[in-house]
Amino acid sequence: MTALLTVTNLSRRFGGVHALRRVCLDVAPGETHAVIGPNGAGKSTLFRLIGGQLTASAGGIVYDGQRIDRLPPHRRARLGIAIAFQDAPVFRGMTVAENAMVGAHAVTRAGPLAAVLRLPRHRREEKEIRTAAAAALDRAGLAAWADRPAEDLPLGRQRALQMARALCGRPRLLLLDEPASGLRGPERTALAGLIEELRAEGLSILLVEHDVGFVSRLADRVTVLDLGRVLATGPFPEIRTDPVVISAYLGAPA
Repeated sequence: MTALLTVTNLSRRFGGVHALRRVCLDVAPGETHAVIGPNGAGKSTLFRLIGGQLTASAGGIVYDGQRIDRLPPHRRARLGIAIAFQDAPVFRGMTVAENAMVGAHAVTRAGPLAAVLRLPRHRREEKEIRTAAAAALDRAGLAAWADRPAEDLPLGRQRALQMARALCGRPRLLLLDEPASGLRGPERTALAGLIEELRAEGLSILLVEHDVGFVSRLADRVTVLDLGRVLATGPFPEIRTDPVVISAYLGAPA
C-alpha cells in the first residue's frame, strides 16, 4: 500500500547539536503509527518538522505524493494535515465552540472580503464550519460545554478540545503530540476510544507519546527514537522484545 506520509533521511541540527539524524518512517492510509523514545530522543523535533513549525537541515517529507518539507504550516493544513499540540492554549474570551471552529481556518475558501461583506458564500461556509465544530465537539465529549468559556475547561477537557479543533479541519492525517500526558484514567480511556474510532474510519494518525501502555493499545506500528536516530520500527509486540530497544528505553519485558 502506498504510504500517505513518507519521511526520508530527515535531519535537523541546532548549531552543533544533531536533534535528528537521517530519520525514515512512513504512515500508511488508515494506520496509527506511534513514535516513542526517552526524553531528548528527537520526538518533538520530528513532530514539528512534519507539521512545518521547523524546517529540516536535510532530507525530505512527502505527503500524498507531494513534497511538503518547504511548505508553511497553513499550506500543509490545507492539504489535510491537522495537529493537536500537547501545550496548545485555548483562546480565552471565546466559547468552546468558537475554539473548535478555529481548526477550520486553513480550509476555508470564501476569503476575508467575503467575510467583511457577509456574502452568501461566506454565510454558507460559516454554517458548514459551525456544523463541523458541533460534530467534532460531540465526538470529543464536549457537546455540553459548547457555549461555555473555553478557559473554564479543566485540563482533560482542554486536551479534548485540541482534538476537536484538529478534527474540525477534516484532516486526512492527524498528528497527536503526547495527547495522554497529564490525563486521568477515565480521560485516557475516553481518548483511546476516540482514537480507535478515528482509525476505524480510515483516518491516518501519527502519535508521539510517552505512555507505552497507551501506545501498545492503539498503534499498528511503532518507531523508536533515541538520540535522534531510529532504533527500530515495527508492530509493538516485536518492538517490545527487541534487545536494542529494551536496552535503550523500555527495560526488560514483564
